Amino acid sequence: MELIKNISEIRELFPALKQSVNGKDLVYFDNGATAQKPISVIELINKMNSGLNGNIHRAVHELSARSTELYEEARSEIQTFLNAKEREEIVFTSGTTASINLVANSFCQKFLNKGDAIIITEAEHHSNIVPWQMACERSGAELRVLPVDDKGVWKLEKLPEILGSKVKIISVAHISNVLGIINPIKDLIGIAHKKGIPVLIDGAQGIVHTRVDVQELDCDFYVFSGHKIYGPTGTGVLYGKREILDKMPPWMGGGDMVGTVSFEKTTYAELPLKFEAGTPNFIGAAAFGEAVRFVQTIDNEFLKNHEDEMVNYLLEKLATIEGLKLYGLAPNKIPLFSFTVEGVHPTDLAMLMDKMGIALRSGQMCSEPLMTKYGVTGMLRASLAMYNTLEEAEYFIEYLRRSVKMLS
Repeated sequence: MELIKNISEIRELFPALKQSVNGKDLVYFDNGATAQKPISVIELINKMNSGLNGNIHRAVHELSARSTELYEEARSEIQTFLNAKEREEIVFTSGTTASINLVANSFCQKFLNKGDAIIITEAEHHSNIVPWQMACERSGAELRVLPVDDKGVWKLEKLPEILGSKVKIISVAHISNVLGIINPIKDLIGIAHKKGIPVLIDGAQGIVHTRVDVQELDCDFYVFSGHKIYGPTGTGVLYGKREILDKMPPWMGGGDMVGTVSFEKTTYAELPLKFEAGTPNFIGAAAFGEAVRFVQTIDNEFLKNHEDEMVNYLLEKLATIEGLKLYGLAPNKIPLFSFTVEGVHPTDLAMLMDKMGIALRSGQMCSEPLMTKYGVTGMLRASLAMYNTLEEAEYFIEYLRRSVKMLS
């Protein structure tokens, strides 16, 4: 199969990009929140919703069997995509948040005790802060925070100071959803593993903008959402090393995660079903697998060059706008830009840009501690995907200049 190397060809596969907003052609720069879906994903969802709809793993009839096949094919597709050792290491969830909560509950129930510690960084999403705070509250453990510098780069030299025998897990983002910096996760994993400490990587942004090989990284957990990588909402993955997942108790109880059930005792199913209680979002999971297949039809080198071009252009142009302060000015940056403009409220600016058809994110980006570090109550974020063009970036810069002048 010949890989796609043309932005126009990619854009043709995304129906949502053809719409108008407020009488203007849509410029969708909110991909860090959720990405649009290619037609192959939409068609599979429609096919299953309109006919091929049977509950999985539970019946012998044709619809159930075919739905089950699509669900498990998606698991195998994601295993290959991540280069996981075994398909049983791929657990379906409802998203990155659910995956982190699963580990924060199940892993911590088994391994976290009073006096122990968990490490996160200063630049985490709320979904990678709050579940660990809750785990610490339940167990009497301590939450430790690795600081970042003014550019948002981890102060990795500080890590040995907060490590110790009491640290049971480290959980960090592959790429910050505010700063757009690709973090040195492999270096951190190496340091942690020398102390025998497992590491969870929040890959919500990382899975989109890098190629992830979990065996090469040697991470213990890697989590991400389907809707960030051109799949449906309400889908996610928890990758975990089998030897750790086997030791973790189930998080939720119910159908499909059991071996045998009696009023005296229940035994649990083998991986991965042990962590997939109830009727899963099997249509979403199947479409998630299709999204992963789609991503692999795009030429990696072409995509990397395209992203680099967008990053270089926008870094150059944003620096010329008076009063604009850009956060995350560091090497290894993806096309994600969070900024403030002196004297202008981010929401006002976002609303004015929306009138020109430009979709941006404003607010705290679910990272309030990071906003506090920088002394702001919110930012404006432009986050680009594979289908965004240089022409859109030029249009964005033109109307950002105009909007800033109007509001200043």
